[in-house]
Amino acid sequence: MIRGLARWFLGTAYLAAGALHLAKPAPFVKIVPEWVPSPETVVALTGIAELLGAAALLQIWSKDLRQAAAWGLALYALCVWPANFHHMVLDMARADHGLGLGYHVPRLLAQPLIVWLALWAGEATDWPLARRARSPAG
Repeated sequence: MIRGLARWFLGTAYLAAGALHLAKPAPFVKIVPEWVPSPETVVALTGIAELLGAAALLQIWSKDLRQAAAWGLALYALCVWPANFHHMVLDMARADHGLGLGYHVPRLLAQPLIVWLALWAGEATDWPLARRARSPAG
């Protein structure tokens, strides 16, 4: 039940994020690091990836598809982490510090948790919540 709720939460978050990437790309384009080519295209493609990953994660018919979505969303979260760092650098350079460290530090620290949550909610791993097999007494 908890895994299903986590899957629903994460899938809904990725649906919302994907829709935002496509409907209002400007804030996302602004935080794409300079070394990434065609920021507008990359933001559109990330929005599509989020929507497809969310749909596959939320579907109930195929565990294999959920697991593939879990791996895809976990890799996606790793790939966009540089943009999160870049966003913090941009904000800290502003006179008003933008969203500030109170937003950016927890956001950056949450990224590994988001990677793990995608894998766990999508049934690609049980770690570290799997029950350990008891060794026979002796």
